[in-house]
Amino acid sequence: MGFAVTSTNVSDEFDAALKDLTGKLTQIESVMDLDTLRAQVADLEEQASSPTLWDDPEAAQKVTSQLSHRQGELRRVSDLRQRVDDLGVLYELSEAEGDAASMGEAESELADLGKAIDGLEVRTLLSGEYDDRNAVVTIRSEAGGVDAADFAEMLLRMYLRWAERHGYPTDVYDISYAEEAGIKSATFKVTAPYVYGTLSVEQGTHRLVRISPFDNQSRRQTSFAHVEVLPEVEEVDHVDIPEKDIRVDVYRSSGPGGQSVNTTDSAVRITHIPTNIVVSCQNEKSQLQNKAAAMKVLQSRLLQRKKEEERKEMDALKDGGSSWGNQMRSYVLHPYQMVKDLRTEFEVGNPSAVLDGDIDGFLDAGIRWRKQTATV
Repeated sequence: MGFAVTSTNVSDEFDAALKDLTGKLTQIESVMDLDTLRAQVADLEEQASSPTLWDDPEAAQKVTSQLSHRQGELRRVSDLRQRVDDLGVLYELSEAEGDAASMGEAESELADLGKAIDGLEVRTLLSGEYDDRNAVVTIRSEAGGVDAADFAEMLLRMYLRWAERHGYPTDVYDISYAEEAGIKSATFKVTAPYVYGTLSVEQGTHRLVRISPFDNQSRRQTSFAHVEVLPEVEEVDHVDIPEKDIRVDVYRSSGPGGQSVNTTDSAVRITHIPTNIVVSCQNEKSQLQNKAAAMKVLQSRLLQRKKEEERKEMDALKDGGSSWGNQMRSYVLHPYQMVKDLRTEFEVGNPSAVLDGDIDGFLDAGIRWRKQTATV
């Protein structure tokens, strides 16, 4: 929106927009409970300053990670509050002096602040039991043959690019390559605060419609890939897996075309016998490291299974079932260009940008949709 220096109506419009942002930020601050957050930071700072902190490296890493996260949250909301306060002053001065350049700067800052506060508001909607954890993501090709395998690899790149855009570290545990092109499946971890809660809305079946590059008659093909998102397990989860319930197989890691990656049989595949869940890891240097990583993925899957069983028990008490899970997004590259979420109706006309990791709009819409449907 444009603001003319001499327009009283425009001034009122700006004031109303700024007041709306201020009210929204105040509500966010209330939800975040800044006093409690400050107390947590003080407690973690005290723990971090202990001379015996690094006697237990794993516990120390957890303390420092939590401290960094909570300090970041405080800093983020404090910076936004300061920007809102400064914006009011900037606009008043530019209006009083008739400074068009400063008023243009104020307009731009108002738009940027709106986006930043909306993003923080979405974060406050992540209040699930595991939402604040790291995410373990598995992508599998489904119906569609080689096109589906290629689509699964496109999705893998999309999520890794999204994580890279945000500076979130990723760790690829395992990739199973398809024979002609693409992948059969891939499992990776994303490390960041609240990344499980954020990415969990991506779980479900994704559909791609395009002219197949693998069809010599250039026919339109529809293919499918499934995305599974799990919270990383922590010690407090108590996911006990007796040794008798698992079978561990070792094999030689391989890349596209069967090319040998390791010179030793260090890759590990674990089968959970009671549920027939199979997980594997081949990216670590040693067999022990691969087994440990695979066990964490298995624990995450068993934790998710437990959650789903509890959810089914709750759903049985309701009149209708949940639509969460199946075909949730379509990526159409022909005959038109469109990516559309079938739950939220959020859509983007630039599939190339989406497949390059620009999925924040879909994530925000999904989080808001999930919150709304949970309260209905």
